Order: sequence, then structure tokens, then C-alpha cells
Amino acid sequence: MTSMTPPAGSTLIPVAFAGEGSGEDELSWGQREIWQALVEQKTWMPIGGAQPLPAGTTVQDMQERLRYLMSRYQSMRTRLRFEPDGTPRQVVHASGETVLEVVDAGADDPQAVAEAVRLRYEQTDYDFAEEWPVRMAVIVQGGAATHLVAIMTHFVMDGRGALVMLEEGERGETAPVNGLQALEQVQWQRSPAGQRQSAAALRYWETMLRAIPPRRYAGDGDPHEPRYWRGELTSAALPLAVRAVASRTQVDATQVMLAVYAVATARICGVDPVATRLVSSNRFRPGLAEVVGPVSQTALWSVEVAGVPFDELLGRVQRAAMVAYKHGYYDRERLEEITAAVTLERGPDFDLNCFYNDRRAPVQADPVDPELARQALPRTVFEWTIQRDDVYPRLFLNVDDASPETVRLHIEIDTHHVPPSAAEALLRCMEQVAVDAATGALTTP
Repeated sequence: MTSMTPPAGSTLIPVAFAGEGSGEDELSWGQREIWQALVEQKTWMPIGGAQPLPAGTTVQDMQERLRYLMSRYQSMRTRLRFEPDGTPRQVVHASGETVLEVVDAGADDPQAVAEAVRLRYEQTDYDFAEEWPVRMAVIVQGGAATHLVAIMTHFVMDGRGALVMLEEGERGETAPVNGLQALEQVQWQRSPAGQRQSAAALRYWETMLRAIPPRRYAGDGDPHEPRYWRGELTSAALPLAVRAVASRTQVDATQVMLAVYAVATARICGVDPVATRLVSSNRFRPGLAEVVGPVSQTALWSVEVAGVPFDELLGRVQRAAMVAYKHGYYDRERLEEITAAVTLERGPDFDLNCFYNDRRAPVQADPVDPELARQALPRTVFEWTIQRDDVYPRLFLNVDDASPETVRLHIEIDTHHVPPSAAEALLRCMEQVAVDAATGALTTP
């Protein structure tokens, strides 16, 4: 790992901040969920990036933006304190001081300099107890600010929270923040209402854990070194096909994509019912819609695929997802106890290490000529992008908007359990299933 000591040509500008709310408590359910992922994957999950700044932006503008973020959002003023046994506790500070790094590009390409800073930030270890959650730098050239680099740990931010923060920052929102902050979430979770929610969710999980097939993939792995691989399929055909089906059936495009995944999984992975852990944003819950912080957890979902016409399967998928999301908010520590007990009953091959996360923006169900989806198939690109020994889940599929016209499927696999050939086949099968469903060529699974 590289050092966070700024290189020659960089200056650190102190930025003081102060905001409402402070205190210390145990982690909220959403914080526990992301913390467990960080521990298991041995990463601090840096998120963010580098972007060009509008002409006329000044370094002082960026100082004020950093001060605004740190002052407005309790998640940005959160550090961790660790108990002797390693248990983390959240500590929200009322005030403090961070730094803005200013990097002079000199004669170099400022975009390249910004990317180098981004990599330095991402590749440097993060201290949860001593650092503030965001690292920010401004690239300047000839006295003008050209680029902003902002990297923060996923522990304090999820996708919707990041959007809220960006939208409020753009308009300089000064009204009080919306929703339950992490300290308030913990208080609710300890309340009778919170305990009832968790108890109901855990009953659902325990029932499902005993009902689903023991394995998510029926075949053997194909061990490679490095062990963990990441691949990407970028498709213009897939979003067109999904929109066409959504328009025809009046089913939300998110559920159409999930049904496509179910059919492809049954075909390629050789399992039915298909079960996976969906990432639930939990933003539909009271007080969580606009929270800037992590509230997502996983929801256990299962659906039978064989012999079901696709349009009928859409209804099954939709109903099963609604039930799963309803029970996707719970005490993670109690769930781990239940999972461990069920695993002892079902044997060492019992596997829950499979995840699906649709991170796309809402999709309009406008009418689409299905034939356009078929015509776009030749433009699909698949590539393996990362091979490493850092721990991934056995199978984790993210669905993202790559551009306004394309969808990108990111798949992360443990090759000791899922062959790379099967992972690629799964993504390509999803695309083909969607196109066939749109054009009427899909046979009953």
C-alpha cells in the first residue's frame, strides 16, 4: 500500500467543520451488514472517483464543498471505536478538522494526475478509528481548478445515499437532513417495534433456509490461481429487451430483469427452485428514504422456474421479491446464529454465498420494438477484468447502467465453486432469455 503522505507538488489545506448530532452507540443493522462484508472481503471498499470541474471553479469552492459535506451529514463525521474483543462502535463527532489536498499538475495532463490521485487514495489503507470517511483532492493547473477527486469508504454510504448527497450538494440544501440518522436507527432497532420487525424477518429466514436447495450451483468448480475472478458483459440488447417485456406486461423492469436472471440461473447452474440473496435498499421503510448512510441488507429470495411460462413467472418473481424485501431488515448477528444452526442440520455443503444486486436507475416502460433488441446482440462485449486472491463471494452479480443505452452485468466468482465458463454463460444466457422473451421466442423453462 502507498503512503497517504502527500507527494511533492501537493498541499494540504485544513478544513474545519461542525454539525448537528453526535454520540456513540453500537452499529446499526445497515452498518453491521456492510461492516461484515468489509471484514470478509478484507477491504475498506473505496467508492467515488475523479471528475472534471466546471470552468471557473476555485479551490475555495472545493473547501466549502468539503466543509458542507462534513458538517451536514453525520455519516461523514463518523469514526469507529473498537472494543477489546474487536467489536466496532460508531462515534459521531459534533466537530473536527479534515484536509483538502491540492495537487498542482504542472505540465502534466490534469486528467492523468487526477487518476493517479484516485489510485493512490484507493490503494492506501484506511484507518476507521483515526480517519474521516472521505478523502478529497483538487487538481490545479496554471492556478485554475480542473478536477476533483473524492473517495470514501462504502461503510458510510450506499448507492441511494450517495445520490441524495450529490443532489443536495448541487443545490446547496440547507433544510434539516431527512430521515433517521444511524444513531437514531439504533434506538429504533432496540425498541419494541424494531424487535418485532427483526423477529418476523428472522422467522421468515429460518423457514426459507430449511426449504431452499442446499447449493446455488449444481456443478463442480474449476479452480484457478488467482482464485477470485470478476467479469463484465456490456449489452445494448438486454435493456431494450427488458423494456419491451416491461411495456408489454406492465411489470416493473427491475422484476423483469430478476425473472430473466432466474431462468438463466436454472438453465446454467442446474438448480430449481432458484434462490439467492437480493440486496434490499430498505429505502421504502419509514425514515430511511433519504438517509445519507448505509441501510441496505440482503433479502433471501426463492422462486420455482421449471414448467412456468415466462409471463406467469413474472408474477411469481414479483410476489416472492415483495415478501423477501419485507423481511430484509433485521439483526445481522441473530441471523448468523440461525444460519449456523441450520447449516449444522443441512450439512457442510449448504451454501448461502450467492448475491444479486440491481443498481440501475428506474426504467421507463416505453414501448420498444423487440426486433431492435435482437439486432443489438452482435454488439455485446464480455471480458474478464480482474483476477486476484482477495476474497469475493462465491457468486455476486451486479446489474448497472453502463450508459443511457447499455446495461453492464458485473459478475464476481470464486472459481473453486463456479467455473469461469459457467459465469460467462450465465450472463450471456440472461441476455438471450431477455431477447427471446421480448420477441416471443422463449420456450417454457
